[in-house]
Amino acid sequence: MKVYFAPQSRAVRTVWLLEEIGMEYDLVHFSLGQKEMRGPEYTKVNPNGRVPTVVDGDTTITESTAIAQYLGAKYAPELAPGPDAANFATYLQWLNYAEGMIMPPINNYVVETILLPPERRNEEIAIRSLKLLNRTLGAAETHMQGREFLAGVFTVADTITGHAVIMSRRLGADFSDRPNLTAYADRLESRDAFKAAESV
Repeated sequence: MKVYFAPQSRAVRTVWLLEEIGMEYDLVHFSLGQKEMRGPEYTKVNPNGRVPTVVDGDTTITESTAIAQYLGAKYAPELAPGPDAANFATYLQWLNYAEGMIMPPINNYVVETILLPPERRNEEIAIRSLKLLNRTLGAAETHMQGREFLAGVFTVADTITGHAVIMSRRLGADFSDRPNLTAYADRLESRDAFKAAESV
């Protein structure tokens, strides 16, 4: 299995899950913004020129949440509750919460505070995005009351939305009154598979 990867990106989620599963993989390592990501060789693999991309035999798949669902369903059903599981609906909801709710304000905040040159940044958008992120995390804080993981036990959802929670904290979201999310992020960051994904 080949994984196209860049550090500090959603590709960390893919490597984290592969480490949790214990699968072997080959990394093709980019830096974010590297011109080769938009070059003809890589855009034949992923026309959007983004990471992650996974090539598994004759199958090529992009989008970190789709990749996670694919890997869970094919290689780690114990981490991907099915329709007959009591936590199936909870699993699906929180698997998709990252991209639906957490990542949009993160994306805007990162653009306005890191990616754009200082003269083009809009402080108002950055402030508004951080406020929205903090509101969005409130539902996750409530949900995590009395839970160790999003679906009760560790699942694929934790490598997606859990990663978004970790990124939120690192970017300066307000965790001062979020004991459940603080403990959750600490729990995830202490996992050997997460540490391995961050070190590649």
